[in-house]
Amino acid sequence: MGAGADLFSDPDGGAAGEGSDLRPPLAVRMRPRAVEEVRGQQDVLRPGSPLRRLIEGHAGAAGPLSAILWGPPGTGKTTLAHLVATAAGRTFVELSAVTAGVKDVRAVMEQAGRERSLYGRQTVLFLDEIHRFSKAQQDALLPGVENRLVILVAATTENPSFSVIAPLLSRSMLIRLTSLDDEQLGEVVDEALQDERGLAGELALESQARDHIVRIAGGDARRALTTLEAAAGVALDAVPAGAEGRQVTITLADAEQAVDTAAVRYDRTGDQHYDVASAFIKSMRGSDVDAALHYLAVQLEAGEDPRFIARRIVISASEDVGMADPTALQTAVAAMHAVAQIGMPEARIILAQAVVHNALAPKSNAAYSAVNAAIADVRAGKGARVPAHLRGSGYAGAARLGHGQGYRYSHDEPAGVGAQQFLPDDLLAQDADYYHPTGRGWEERLAERWRELRRIVRGRGPGSGR
Repeated sequence: MGAGADLFSDPDGGAAGEGSDLRPPLAVRMRPRAVEEVRGQQDVLRPGSPLRRLIEGHAGAAGPLSAILWGPPGTGKTTLAHLVATAAGRTFVELSAVTAGVKDVRAVMEQAGRERSLYGRQTVLFLDEIHRFSKAQQDALLPGVENRLVILVAATTENPSFSVIAPLLSRSMLIRLTSLDDEQLGEVVDEALQDERGLAGELALESQARDHIVRIAGGDARRALTTLEAAAGVALDAVPAGAEGRQVTITLADAEQAVDTAAVRYDRTGDQHYDVASAFIKSMRGSDVDAALHYLAVQLEAGEDPRFIARRIVISASEDVGMADPTALQTAVAAMHAVAQIGMPEARIILAQAVVHNALAPKSNAAYSAVNAAIADVRAGKGARVPAHLRGSGYAGAARLGHGQGYRYSHDEPAGVGAQQFLPDDLLAQDADYYHPTGRGWEERLAERWRELRRIVRGRGPGSGR
């Protein structure tokens, strides 16, 4: 592809004519033309940063470095490559790893050599989806990057540590781009509504429709603009005859129709947040796996933080499943860590597995009830003094105080457990009885051992009269 053949065609339509069907997409027209217009990515674009210097074309002892831009879709990878290419004295060439091969790379290198020898111009090679390049194809880039014959700006949505060869990584800056937050996406949408390159103030946007567009964009600026353009088309098509020329308002219904996605009535800071979260927990507790998955889907589609959902599942695994199925907590904790590492949309699969496990598991709140009962006694001032034989004896003077005297080391007992007082005197006198195993799941097996341990340690069964 020739220099500037794609990114530098007239973003406003140019010779293509005034017809809206012949103009570039809204996302292309609204592509930032300067660093100041870029939303998000403040950390990697701060003044003096390597990427900022590369974009601004700084010369001197510290020459331009190749860059690998890693981030989700719609975070500005193509935009930043465009900005790098606009620096004075540079020729821009774009390749896609989906269609290009070693032959195309070598042709770019030859052309870059001629540009440098004949005209003294640097060549910027933008390689999209570099993770699709094979090792041999990436090897072909090394000589040009090594000798700065080209400034490589490569884009990928995959972790470069696994998809880009080490020699190429060591010769490039790795720049991590992050998804835009809701505020930044809102600014992108608002600007597109007013800017002459965009909708030029011809349409207004209902606040509910704006919120819907921002939410379903999922941090992707390109998707937000594509959805806005589609919703604008729906709104314009609905304008009755004779009403042309008036400002058209894009409604929530227009936005829903444009993307065939209904808006989830869910306020992440309001009643719906708590109501849905409550229904989610209670559905898992009640063993209705389908209802639990429904409320999981509602939260995910509403843009709820998947880490919040994962934490609720972990709590439920202990509070509602407990020792009836101890593996539920293992699944939930593993899911929480996996979600934090992977993120959406794949995190939905991990969350679903943990939800299904919790919902289908036998239930017991015995451990939850036990700790609450123990806390109630502590708050009531019971059990203040630790029995002397259980107190620490590893310091001078402990023996004189009687600490540790009479303590029986459990491992020396024939069964690994023996009769001994562990509770404070007052709690022993009332025969404190917090944990009551159920007869469900794994806890049914524990109940017999629990009764036997109580008989050995206290010399009697649990609870008065048992």
